[in-house]
Amino acid sequence: MPKIDFTGGVPAVKDAPPKGSRRAVAARLLRYYMLYKGRVLIAFVLMLASNLFALLGPWLSGRAIDAIDLPAGVDFASVGLYCLLMAGFYVVSAAFSYLLSVLMIGLSQRIVRRMRQDVFDKILVLPVGQLDRLSAGDLINRISYDISTVNASLSNDVLQAATGVVTAVGAFAGMLLVSPLLLGVFSVTIPVALAVAIARGRSMRPLFRRRSAKLAELNGFSEEMLSGLNTIRAYGREEEIGAKFRQKNTESADAYYEADYVASLIGPSVNFVNNFGTVLIGTAGAFFYLYGMISLGSINAFLLYARRFSGPVNEFANIIGEIQSALAAAERVFRLLDWPSEGEDAPDARELRDVRGEVEFCHVRFGYEEGQTIIRDLSFAAGAGQTVAIVGPTGAGKTTLVNLMMRFYDPQEGEILLDGMDIRSYTRKSLRAAFTMVLQDTWLFEGTVFENIAYGKEGATIEEVKRAAQAAHIDALIEGMPQKYDTLLTDGGALSKGQKQLFTIARAMLSPAKLLILDEATSNVDTRTELLIRDAMARLMRGRTCFVIAHRLTTVQNADLILVVKDGDIVERGTHGQLLRENGFYAEIYRAQFE
Repeated sequence: MPKIDFTGGVPAVKDAPPKGSRRAVAARLLRYYMLYKGRVLIAFVLMLASNLFALLGPWLSGRAIDAIDLPAGVDFASVGLYCLLMAGFYVVSAAFSYLLSVLMIGLSQRIVRRMRQDVFDKILVLPVGQLDRLSAGDLINRISYDISTVNASLSNDVLQAATGVVTAVGAFAGMLLVSPLLLGVFSVTIPVALAVAIARGRSMRPLFRRRSAKLAELNGFSEEMLSGLNTIRAYGREEEIGAKFRQKNTESADAYYEADYVASLIGPSVNFVNNFGTVLIGTAGAFFYLYGMISLGSINAFLLYARRFSGPVNEFANIIGEIQSALAAAERVFRLLDWPSEGEDAPDARELRDVRGEVEFCHVRFGYEEGQTIIRDLSFAAGAGQTVAIVGPTGAGKTTLVNLMMRFYDPQEGEILLDGMDIRSYTRKSLRAAFTMVLQDTWLFEGTVFENIAYGKEGATIEEVKRAAQAAHIDALIEGMPQKYDTLLTDGGALSKGQKQLFTIARAMLSPAKLLILDEATSNVDTRTELLIRDAMARLMRGRTCFVIAHRLTTVQNADLILVVKDGDIVERGTHGQLLRENGFYAEIYRAQFE
């Protein structure tokens, strides 16, 4: 067969900060907004309308005051008209603002839902090598806490910031129209306030990035320790683990404190500068009034516009910490989305159909890390319908063979053939659909007994599920449950490990796949139960090519071929009887178990 050039597995990527700036992260968030252009456009119109009506208030207030300060007396009609218009405009502004808030909440939820789906879909296609380097707690932290942080910013902070920009621009225009002289006085403090906000903002981003990272470490450690709580108690390591948790908890709390402390200084600093500006305006306005250069109404209007201008600056100073936190969280999310997905199928890859089950390893060399070869030069063949057992010491490379056959990893050299074709010439989905697996680690999802067993075959009937349960010798257990096949199961339920293993075996028995992998499948089953299911498994495995990885040699004695793996190489091969007669490494393992 001619040699085919394929791309190997995708290397794992270190979780390092990207080279992009805040603009790059904000631009990617903006792309999520653009998925809902209609809602964004409506929100923009509502924001402009709300601010326009609110900004007319100070001008009307100034006109009302000027209608009072007249040499001929108070013009009550004008005062009443201006006050009535001002009240009406504020009511309309509030109504538009309410509609805008409701719209933004719905929009942010849609964006966050889409983002969570993107993250989860990305996790499903990440290379196994990358997932092996990440804790479940870190992934959960990104899909829950980080995206929730982004959500809080999308629904509140972004709206405040956008509204603030419009308000500040409108207020600046109002001040320019009312009194260019007072605007010149007020302009002294504007650059100072902006400089304080920007400088503080730049110093906060790494603090919030560190805060998210420390929380991820804490969540990952908590998830790992809670999953092994029984082992911790059995070895009496509660105090040691408690001390490690306290350390990580302290580091997380310190990171939170440092970020929030720096963020809390921005608001008061900017507010002080703006208040000082108000003092300058009041003082200068009094002199201008005394010299007849400005009216009282104009001074009042200018002060109101100045407060309107300062308000967004103060708000931005207060929310800049939350925005930085959201950008740091979004950065972690986008970093995950940027990791390379599992390698694409070959351009001419085809669907695997009508599987016979002939498997051949041809001079395969593989290592998970460069320079650390686990399998050096592996070659063997398994005929259709044969049972191949793989035995050997821990770390010899037995489970690695399964990872290679399923294309969770690709070999650095050599090729693996299925029905005479390199497995890389098939699509991954169709290749993996040809296998069914029973692993040492059991997995039951929250669902009924029927759903958990029927997971092995799409569209399985209750009769097929019952036959599989009977073959796995769990029908009596199921019939004794309150609702039989409709009983709800969870992975952490009241079932023993051995019972859970029987459920996964029944699931595999139901699968129509032509290749079966049993990786320490009976390790959690007692000897009596193992004897009960051995005959049933032998009958149900008939017609399938089976790969059995086991330490307990009682499960492999009837295999058509036994491969003895040591240090990544096959050191012996043959049937159980042949290997015993050779009196080699296999015989040594056998005597260690039974003599």
